[in-house]
Amino acid sequence: MADDGILVRIWGARGSVPCPGPKTVRYGGETACVELRCGPHLLVFDGGSGIRELGRSLENAGPVEADVFLTHFHLDHILGLPFFKPAYGPDNRVHLHAARLDSSLSLKTILARMMSPPLFPVPIDMYRADVDFRDFVAGDRLEPHPGLVVETRPLDHPGGACGYRVTWQGRSFAYVTDTEHPRDGSLDPNVQALMAGADVAIYDATFTDDEYEVYRGWGHSTWRAGVRAADAAGVGTLLLFHHDPSHDDAAMDRIAADADAARPGTLVATDGMVLRR
Repeated sequence: MADDGILVRIWGARGSVPCPGPKTVRYGGETACVELRCGPHLLVFDGGSGIRELGRSLENAGPVEADVFLTHFHLDHILGLPFFKPAYGPDNRVHLHAARLDSSLSLKTILARMMSPPLFPVPIDMYRADVDFRDFVAGDRLEPHPGLVVETRPLDHPGGACGYRVTWQGRSFAYVTDTEHPRDGSLDPNVQALMAGADVAIYDATFTDDEYEVYRGWGHSTWRAGVRAADAAGVGTLLLFHHDPSHDDAAMDRIAADADAARPGTLVATDGMVLRR
């Protein structure tokens, strides 16, 4: 891949809980994890169960340096972090980033609580890589590497969440998940700012419109809201994400067909999907 391009690889596209099995083979059952390659730089968005397979894919890649950006601390977005092998390799560097959101607890404190008895037998101090924990405020502009800009905005989710926009060598990528679209049908200015003109935008499409009427207030959106947001923002490729675990392959096929009809070129994220822009 040329250094001026980006590569997006999906390692987990589900929300709430992993759902492996014969009914989810084609779309996958791992929870949220997205790899973004910006030239030589490896960025990872969320540490759901999918990050385990990402880590395994890096085992023979030589020393790893990765920036992992978390949207929030609900379990489906962090449960894979104890199984992320690069964090245990002494030659690796892992930078963990997260917004403080509504908690006074630091990123390291929250992850250390998860990785402690009786919840988990291996404490966070067993990480042998050069791991650092970088707290920030949603709304901050980050630059983890020269020329690589990460903009952040707060999202509408119980307990808070943080969306991301990455700009690299004229390309842009938006990661907008675990957010609820405004109930009056208007467009969330934070979402629009993150998605504006993005080459690829990942968007929370947990529910259909009918399902959303039942689950208002749960902090998730719909594919139709994603289409409206993408159209208004001038997004290149809209990638639907955070699929409800009850949506089997047949249900996802219907969503994919309806979304493509509404906005041609819209894609449904599947485990293993790769996009280059």
